[in-house]
Amino acid sequence: MPKRGKKYLEAKKKIDSHDRHSFDDAIEKAIDGSYVKFDETIDIAVRLGVDPRHADQMVRGTVVLPNGLGKEVKVAVFAKGEKEKEALDAGADYIGNDDLIEKVKSGWLDFDKAVATPDMMGSVGKIGKLLGPRGLMPNAKTGTVTFDIAKAVNELKAGKIDFRVEKTGIVHVPMGKVSFGTEKITQNIAAFMETIVRLKPASSKGTYLKGISISTTMGPGIKVDTACVKDFIK
Repeated sequence: MPKRGKKYLEAKKKIDSHDRHSFDDAIEKAIDGSYVKFDETIDIAVRLGVDPRHADQMVRGTVVLPNGLGKEVKVAVFAKGEKEKEALDAGADYIGNDDLIEKVKSGWLDFDKAVATPDMMGSVGKIGKLLGPRGLMPNAKTGTVTFDIAKAVNELKAGKIDFRVEKTGIVHVPMGKVSFGTEKITQNIAAFMETIVRLKPASSKGTYLKGISISTTMGPGIKVDTACVKDFIK
């Protein structure tokens, strides 16, 4: 177990691990408890009552956060012809086809998200071993393999995130920066939770939302009462 610093332990003392808070209260406590000099990220972790080993219980999806993530998202687009111009007009940072693929092969990976047109996937697949482990591989399920390049780029720039449940049954994603303040973080979390609830697998039996925790990058987790979800996402 990693050794915790003095400031973390002091912040931890202010939180009763047995308490379950409303979303508003947990978000406020996380923001107010930030003790570092940099603008921390607010994270949410949701423990689901699913078994990811079964394909019909895999929870995976995307959501466009209303207020983004608070950072610039560099988008690379693999496309040809007119789609290259569409990507440029949409504000993509890097655009190309075989030339861009060769650049990635050489070790360049200076981007956060990648989009590809379906006709490019045969070539993009050749660099799958480089993109996949870093979560950069375009995927039709997340809307990043598409001919609607403008929409894909705009959504990614606006704060679209993709997520999937881990082997432990937990979905862990960023929700923005401490500097956003309570209202914007609340709006982002509401959009995410609405998506999570909507994606409940039909084969999932029993309790679906088993636990929710909100934290900052360096801070302790603050537990949320799952009974608050229904009213929170109205």
